[in-house]
Amino acid sequence: MANITLTIGGREFMLACADGEEAHVTKLAAMIDEKLGHAGVVGQTEPRMLLFASLMLADELHELRQRPPLQPPPPPAPAEPAFPPAFVEKLAKIADHVENLAQRLEDGSPNA
Repeated sequence: MANITLTIGGREFMLACADGEEAHVTKLAAMIDEKLGHAGVVGQTEPRMLLFASLMLADELHELRQRPPLQPPPPPAPAEPAFPPAFVEKLAKIADHVENLAQRLEDGSPNA
């Protein structure tokens, strides 16, 4: 366990946290301190600052819960073929013809 000192609303608070969590907890405290500063309640009594911080954080959470859930992005549209279908068919026929010629040459056929 690590002990850290947090400053919130102009007051210092000692807090124990898990080892390695010091920076994260300090950052959270800074966020709360910033909220209290924007609300103008810094220097109030501790219970009053706690009340304001709780209300502001609850309001943020409420707003986040009211948002519609994030939707996954739509799948990508199928890619357009690089060549028109008629060209692909003609190319396939030419490839077949070349393969037939190559086979005849390998077989030693005189009609190649």
